[in-house]
Amino acid sequence: MKVELKHQNGFHSVISNDRGHRISIDTTSSEDPQGPSPMELLLMGVAGCSSIDIVSILNKQKIKPDSLHIQVEGDRIKGQVPSLFTEIHAKVIATGDVPAGRLYRAAQLSFEKYCSVSKTLEHTATITFSVTVNDTPHEQAKQE
Repeated sequence: MKVELKHQNGFHSVISNDRGHRISIDTTSSEDPQGPSPMELLLMGVAGCSSIDIVSILNKQKIKPDSLHIQVEGDRIKGQVPSLFTEIHAKVIATGDVPAGRLYRAAQLSFEKYCSVSKTLEHTATITFSVTVNDTPHEQAKQE
């Protein structure tokens, strides 16, 4: 795995991987940010990594949600350098014919076992998740 950063101007840079995919990054303190900050990219990585796990687990069970959304929020140490994440919470939200217990278990497996991004961040942050299916929260749903 390899990435390359090319500085553009100010704090704006473009990063590409060895497969040709590109993303702009910037700082949240810019007046007109040209992309997410590196810390926002970490939270995006948590969402992306867990979504791949969850979709894979549900596909094996022949469960196809109508929609799947993951919202990730992180709290950081303020006034310290580095300003690390201390708390990260992911809200896994699905619609359709999705058994809440199965979705909860898929999310649990992702965050506690499979997601490399979450497993990397767990050394500095407490990572929690919640599950909502068809607008009904299922904090600790039993497997169905």
